[in-house]
Amino acid sequence: MSSTAPYGTWTSPITAEIAAAASGAAHWTDFVESEIVWAQPLTSEGGRTTLMRETPSGVEELVPTPYNVRNRVHEYGGRPWVAIGDTIVFTNWDDQRLYLRRSDGSIAPLSPAPDRPQGLRYADLTAGPGGEVWAVRETITGPKPTDVARDHVAVSLDGHVRVLGASHHFLTAPKPSPDGRRAVWLGWDHPDMPWDTAQLCVAEIHADGAFAEHSVLSGGHDVGKAGHDVGKAGHDVAVCQVEWESDDTLLALVDPDGWWNLFRIELDGSGTNLAPVAQEIGGPLWQLGYRWFQPLGDGRHAVLRSGRLAVLDERDGSVTDVEATADLPAWSATLAVRDGVVAGVAAGPRTQPTVVAVDPRLGTVREVSEPRGEQVPTGYLPVPSERTFRSQDGVDIPAYVYPPTNPDYTAPDGELPPYVVHVHGGPTSGVSPALSMQLAYFTSRGIGIVAVNYGGSTGYGRQYRERLREQWGVVDVADCATVAEALAAEGTADPRRLAIRGGSAGGYTGALSAATTTTYAAATIMFPVIDMLTFASGETHDFESRYLDSLVGPLPEQRQRYIDRSPITHVSSLACPVLLLQGAEDEICPPAQAESFVEPLAGSGVGHAYRLFDGEQHGFRRAETIIEALESELSFYGQTLGFDPPGVPTLPLRR
Repeated sequence: MSSTAPYGTWTSPITAEIAAAASGAAHWTDFVESEIVWAQPLTSEGGRTTLMRETPSGVEELVPTPYNVRNRVHEYGGRPWVAIGDTIVFTNWDDQRLYLRRSDGSIAPLSPAPDRPQGLRYADLTAGPGGEVWAVRETITGPKPTDVARDHVAVSLDGHVRVLGASHHFLTAPKPSPDGRRAVWLGWDHPDMPWDTAQLCVAEIHADGAFAEHSVLSGGHDVGKAGHDVGKAGHDVAVCQVEWESDDTLLALVDPDGWWNLFRIELDGSGTNLAPVAQEIGGPLWQLGYRWFQPLGDGRHAVLRSGRLAVLDERDGSVTDVEATADLPAWSATLAVRDGVVAGVAAGPRTQPTVVAVDPRLGTVREVSEPRGEQVPTGYLPVPSERTFRSQDGVDIPAYVYPPTNPDYTAPDGELPPYVVHVHGGPTSGVSPALSMQLAYFTSRGIGIVAVNYGGSTGYGRQYRERLREQWGVVDVADCATVAEALAAEGTADPRRLAIRGGSAGGYTGALSAATTTTYAAATIMFPVIDMLTFASGETHDFESRYLDSLVGPLPEQRQRYIDRSPITHVSSLACPVLLLQGAEDEICPPAQAESFVEPLAGSGVGHAYRLFDGEQHGFRRAETIIEALESELSFYGQTLGFDPPGVPTLPLRR
């Protein structure tokens, strides 16, 4: 029998410790012979990432402490391991060198030690010809975050490194054709981001192993005029994944019609859409090495359509969801295929991201990885409703509404719950209905969550994504407020107890929302962008150093726009208390950004708190950090939204 208690005061078996243990999703799956191998973050070990594999006797760890299978290329990293026969080559976080793991379990460095700490970085590791590892190498050339050069390199298993070439400032790793005569990769340059105009490049391989001058087969600005690109004249086109199909043909995800679809592309640049759909089969290339599709053979391909696993059959142009995975609607872009079996990382409203093996022919699904952390009854896990809300400019805004969910409690008659708007990062990204134990930590205590795919989010085509072009700080703020106010107007949420939370780009939207609207009674701002001018003037890392050209506008022409849309400009008009959470080693949104927002609040009378976490970068990986952050956030909501959450330390608020 349930008890009656105010929203926010419910007790829950989902502790901060359980939520922290469940954080850190598996990634970078692949087959090594018949075994599935993947990268697994471990919050209990300071956020270290290891490699795991499935064996007949159970799951086995391949890379022990102190090795940390991550890299810093683009600061977000990329595919960190590859198998060369029975040897695994991986990147190690501490020194960014390549390491060999031999079949006997011994580990030794492979690439040379850099002249400066972490000065040579490798990512998107790919099996090259002759037992080499092909990769993107990032070289730090100076003291500024933008002092970076990149090239393609081949590394032999005896440690010899040779340069293959470079076509653009940003590159994916080259992939050799089956006959070893050519290589293919993606490239782009400032100020573009890869989802804007990444180009598909191909080059002959010389007898000495170096690459000849490359040709561009698809992608770029104003494509189609030369008559050979996959695209329409006057359109920007981006390629987000490419694979060799044969010695002379490629398979690639291209968006000439505004949706990433699967094309067969010939070496003359002509292409055929294998199954035209007004849905995304690709996504933004935030990390090098993503895989949204893999061939199954006989004209069939495993694809991720709008985040779900499906089979594309080019023989009839169909794209059909795999019914056996209906309760797993959220897949990561890390597909691998062997003998018709698809391996990947999938999640659902009541399933944490899990490594699974799916046989689409037989309709079978097998869980490969083990659950992370202590499991709780499903009755405490919120099942979101997928809804749309109408924006101020008449566009549908998709969102997932997570109601307060706890079988042990009901609220007093007439009480409406507090609701928190969850703003995803990116902003060129999106939220899915995957179980987040961190969100369940709040919903199981009586706090509703609404996760908004505001204009600019991915998964809805280029037109929706480009709603945010030069409108960051306008469309995102308005869309989130629209959703929050609609929930209040319909009686779902308490209009006096609306809050907003977000990290990175979501932290920016949260900070600007708190300072320029009166919608919210509280804001949790995590590792945010606060001062657009300093962010765009060399304070952030190279990958995103020109991102604001498209999100806000070019400098110096739009300097005043940068000032007007920076939260730092509006801190004196802050309309609600704020909690700021920040990693001390963040190279993407450095602590100086958050601190520039906190410092003017001293003596302002506005309630605020700031937590700086040592050892954390962009996003929190350590269990102790996640625990403190969640408990601080819950206490903050209690103090600002009017309830007394049991069992958590009181967060001191300054004024």
